[in-house]
Amino acid sequence: MADLGPSVAAWAATQRSRFEALFAAAEREGRVDVLVRRAVLACAPLASLSGAWLQWMSEPGNAEEAVTMRVLSLFAGDVGAGHPRASRGSVYLSLMQHLRVAVHAHPASQLAQDRRIADQSFYLPAVALTMSRRPDAYRGEIIGLDLCLREVGMLPPLDGVQTRLPHAIGWDALDPSRARTPDEPPTVEDARAVAAAFVESAGTAGATAVERGFAWAFGALRRWCDEVARELDAARDPGFEMAELVRSRAREASVYHDRFSVQGRPLQEWLSEARTDPIPFLTALANSRLIRPGRSEASRLTGALVSDKGRMFRIFPDNELDTIKRWIDALPADPAQRAGWRPPAHQPRRITLRPASESARDDGDAPADIRQAYIRLLRRTITPATRRYALRYVEERLARSRQGMESSARSLPDEHPVDGLRSWLLDQHDLHNMEFHNGLGDPLPDRAELIDSSVQLAPLTLIDGAWLTGYTDYQLASSERGHFLFDTYWDELGNGDLSLNHPLIYRAVLREMGIDLPPTGSPEFATWPGFRDQSFDTPVYWLAIGRFPRTFEPEILGLNLAMELSGVGGNYRRGRQTLKKHGFSTAFVDIHNTIDNVATGHSAWAADAIDGYLAQQAPTAGTDAWDRIRAGYRSLNAPSGLLARKGPAEPKPEGRSQV
Repeated sequence: MADLGPSVAAWAATQRSRFEALFAAAEREGRVDVLVRRAVLACAPLASLSGAWLQWMSEPGNAEEAVTMRVLSLFAGDVGAGHPRASRGSVYLSLMQHLRVAVHAHPASQLAQDRRIADQSFYLPAVALTMSRRPDAYRGEIIGLDLCLREVGMLPPLDGVQTRLPHAIGWDALDPSRARTPDEPPTVEDARAVAAAFVESAGTAGATAVERGFAWAFGALRRWCDEVARELDAARDPGFEMAELVRSRAREASVYHDRFSVQGRPLQEWLSEARTDPIPFLTALANSRLIRPGRSEASRLTGALVSDKGRMFRIFPDNELDTIKRWIDALPADPAQRAGWRPPAHQPRRITLRPASESARDDGDAPADIRQAYIRLLRRTITPATRRYALRYVEERLARSRQGMESSARSLPDEHPVDGLRSWLLDQHDLHNMEFHNGLGDPLPDRAELIDSSVQLAPLTLIDGAWLTGYTDYQLASSERGHFLFDTYWDELGNGDLSLNHPLIYRAVLREMGIDLPPTGSPEFATWPGFRDQSFDTPVYWLAIGRFPRTFEPEILGLNLAMELSGVGGNYRRGRQTLKKHGFSTAFVDIHNTIDNVATGHSAWAADAIDGYLAQQAPTAGTDAWDRIRAGYRSLNAPSGLLARKGPAEPKPEGRSQV
């Protein structure tokens, strides 16, 4: 693979000098604030989602692969794993809020509503986000794209902003080439290692894909930087922003100005023409009685007309009034000089995406059986038919879970505790401990029973955390509740350390037992004859509900608590005794009994996520939300029987409570 990094870094350095020169010129002219604001807006679509193109690169079917874990490590840094609202995009939102240009900035999808941002600023991030939803087709290209952007570092237009606002935010967070903590190596080095590892595993085709993604991103970035530089240069003239303002407001304004004339012509006609060419109208307006050139404080347009008694009160927000005032103050006093004025030429490209043809849509076939559903749902990208199958599967299991929920001893309390779930969590931990000690005299499973149980749990355990897969979505991974769930998912996969990767630890135990299973993501795994069909019921439920993090948020919160609490203090300790008795490693149950602990571990995080969710619900919605959480909690061990279920019975107990 060609080393394109040095040429990209050299280009980025040249661009920073270019933008710094623009900012310096505007500073001498007293208009640098305009360039700061416009540069921040121009960078917003890309910087607000920095790293988001990696959001689907991990999936349950590849969670044991070294390349996947390296990519997930990069993504964890981008979203600020361990802290809410700590993603690189969240830091950028703070910058926009500091400059008061964030009215459309949260969530980031709302940036598309901000007409101050030109179309070309959306092109690169839009394509990158589209690729992120198809990692099956663009894995190498995404790695190349990511490497290119990390080689560039902080977006060049922001260099002039940082120089003038050095203390507004933590600027290092906006540089994707840098690690989020000082003691870690630069992330650009990690990105290079990811690309090299991918090429080593994928060969020539992989190298071609990485280079294609890198080259495309570099080309798109160069074109965008050129457009932004031209825009900022043009915006040094106050008339440029004024012309943009008139063009954007002319359509609505024309409705109300059929009786007022400017230079003997109805203002409605001027405004109708201004939708395509505002310059004739601006020239006429500059010479009208509404304007005192060079004196915005004495002009009717920015004085009496927009006062609380004026006919245009609240027509212009403060930022638009500032634009008008800058334009008036810059107008020359000599009418002859105003007559031939035109703003600097800059016409941003309009970008039109062609909609997909409906005739090309392929819904595909629904899975024929539970094993085929498992194979398909291991992947991020699925057909509409498989998605509908997954939705029905979740809804049916939750319906069973709601049956008899009030009388179940293993359910959450009927009402959410007023002091939160932490006290209840400690009570459950005490109960697990008591059950463990009461069962110390019971015989442990024999070797054959242990091996059979471990094998049948493999389809479940080798996709550890699958119910949380949806929380790798960029804006969920760093949200107030979502960061708990992403951190849990990240922990299940070892935080980038393969020696701590739970699926790999479990495979090591199975190999000690003489069981060497096919790769989890392969068709051979799901069709392996040693598995019983019912061993796929709960794994498919995990895979299915993990696809709907927004639709089933309360249910996932409940399921997550049930999972993380399932073995702590009791079954993991019994599992340790059994494994040790038969001479097998206890690493899998040991690590879960520690990281799932009820004080600072996954169980505590799960409880806190639920308490946080309920605290944000309207009082009238609280009971319904709690009932949905309870159903999710019970869904780990959904009841069976003729009145409760449709389909084959499930093995019990569920979860990771046995090995």
